[in-house]
Amino acid sequence: MAVNSKRVSFLLALLTTLAAVLTPSLVSGENGFSDLRIRTHLKRLNKPPLKSIKSPDGDVIDCVPITDQPALDHPLLINHTVQMWPSFNPESVFSESKVSSKKQQSNAITQLWHVNGKCPENTIPIRRTRKQDLYRANSVEKFGMKNQKSIPKAKSYEPASVLTQNGHQHAIMYVEDGVFYGAKAKINVWNPDVEMPNEFSLAQIWVLGGNFNSDLNSIEAGWQVSPQLYGDHRTRLFTYWTSDAYQGTGCYNLLCSGFVQINREIAMGGSISPLSSNGNSQYDITILIWKDPKEGHWWLQFGEKYIIGYWPASLFSYLSESASMIEWGGEVVNSQSEEGQHTTTQMGSGRFAEEGWGKASYFKNVQVVDGSNELRNPENLQVFTDQENCYNVKSGDGGSWGSHFYYGGPGRNPNCP
Repeated sequence: MAVNSKRVSFLLALLTTLAAVLTPSLVSGENGFSDLRIRTHLKRLNKPPLKSIKSPDGDVIDCVPITDQPALDHPLLINHTVQMWPSFNPESVFSESKVSSKKQQSNAITQLWHVNGKCPENTIPIRRTRKQDLYRANSVEKFGMKNQKSIPKAKSYEPASVLTQNGHQHAIMYVEDGVFYGAKAKINVWNPDVEMPNEFSLAQIWVLGGNFNSDLNSIEAGWQVSPQLYGDHRTRLFTYWTSDAYQGTGCYNLLCSGFVQINREIAMGGSISPLSSNGNSQYDITILIWKDPKEGHWWLQFGEKYIIGYWPASLFSYLSESASMIEWGGEVVNSQSEEGQHTTTQMGSGRFAEEGWGKASYFKNVQVVDGSNELRNPENLQVFTDQENCYNVKSGDGGSWGSHFYYGGPGRNPNCP
């Protein structure tokens, strides 16, 4: 059969045009990412909302039905029934009526999106993930995940090995070799400068179980500034979890399946305000994590009125029973360590601990939940920092602050080159 050369030319031209159109959208995006994979991942994260709210800080908050949230995609939670309220709270002061009666507190820390609306009942607020968020990640699969060795291991540190810890540096208070069922603290909130896009600065509680290798279990919550994760330098509320030492399980906030949210007022990853400033008003957030003795889930409370949700017991091995170590404090990424110059990323307020009230950042009323499911002051508290000339920590005890510490620092300075 004779071949029609004009038809062949037309088909070749059509295929070339289609390839030019489809290649950017299906094959490669920024940083070499597949846009098809990115769209698939965004569809997995961004569940269809009943309502969306535009926040003044640029976030879009989607109000997603509580039964459609990402947590329930987890293989271990396919048939999970959402627990709408903990069976127990170690403060033993909570009821629906008491929580609602506190809602008029004028000095409470809040989230900026509240000014433009609220989510309906039986939905939860989820910060929408955008394509640009994934482009900033090292890979689609690693989006929302911490690097390994992101936990301070006080016993194993030696000065010579500090810079081998993937650039993560800490200033913490900790208690170890115990049996713990939760932890609490009031955490001073600041907006530290973060120098490099791939660095972060945070203040958090770690609830830990297992060994500091492939089987570490960790539950974490606090505030952070992370340009790579959020695309800005705002101070944001966050959670994290892992059941295998950050190798393949867990993530920040709701960026993977796992954490089950029940609260419709607080968005994980949402920015918080007001913030503390040098020599002016000081603000802190209360974080309480505890294990429900009946169901075994680990619950999170933010402030004195918001019970956010829980990490199901089935996600963990060691933490399905109890925690063996609790840590409170600050963490930064020092990505410039290999180049010989320390980062200028600040921890806490950017001031050293000895500068004290109104200047240095603090944790106060540091407590643990004991075997009787009661909050108490920890025994045998210790402090640790990687390089005290860069970031340090000073502990105290007594008075209305109970067990407490100041911590932080500026990073690079004449004594921390």
